[in-house]
Amino acid sequence: MKCSYIHESSLTSPGIMLVIYQKASNHVPLKILSIEDGTTLKTFTQLLHRNRKVDFIEQFNEKLLVKQDKENLQIIDVRNSGLIEVNKTEFMTPSAFIFLYENNLFLTFCNRTVAAWNFRGELVTSFDDHELWHPNCNTNNIYITADQDLIISYCKVSGGGTNDADDEGREGSRMGSINMSNIFTGKCVAKISALDPTLMVAPRRKGDTSRSTIRSSVSDALEDITALFYDEDRNEIYTGNSRGLVHVWSN
Repeated sequence: MKCSYIHESSLTSPGIMLVIYQKASNHVPLKILSIEDGTTLKTFTQLLHRNRKVDFIEQFNEKLLVKQDKENLQIIDVRNSGLIEVNKTEFMTPSAFIFLYENNLFLTFCNRTVAAWNFRGELVTSFDDHELWHPNCNTNNIYITADQDLIISYCKVSGGGTNDADDEGREGSRMGSINMSNIFTGKCVAKISALDPTLMVAPRRKGDTSRSTIRSSVSDALEDITALFYDEDRNEIYTGNSRGLVHVWSN
């Protein structure tokens, strides 16, 4: 069986999988399968604007999100073919999605910004102080808590560089911050930043041979972070950087 997301793909949501077949001139055949036993739950065709590139087709439970170049976002209910459109001037094509299944929302990442949307096509949250470090979202540097109420990301330091060359290429601007924001309010509730005078490197315990002999300053540890994880039980954040070092941040 050949399937394609205009180029070979299938998408999964809890319990179901969307199979996207090869695009025709003005439509794309779709099929929803049960992950449990592979049975076909629904077969249908999604109409497309002819000669428009498909930016994405995404599935979230019974909702289908379709966006073509220079066209509105379409949110289709596959149960009853209900359609909601979001104007293309309000919804820019994101570089990545994170679906929040517990809250029936989805996050979009576009040009360093994060936004939360509902499936009525409404913008739920814009974030006050959460400018991502990477312009084209790297989800290795993003963590969503189990309750899906907080997002923790590697971000640009507030008041940093004013253009991409400053942000990415210039020595001295490679240090970011770790920002924790409330997904429902958009407010930054905590931040790990070298600008915080109370932040310090914990002294090494006498006789502790389990820790690396490499010493990093707070500024060093916040440079070029490539991976981030939050241990909710221990209330600790773990980061890895381009130098191959892992740092632990805790109260």
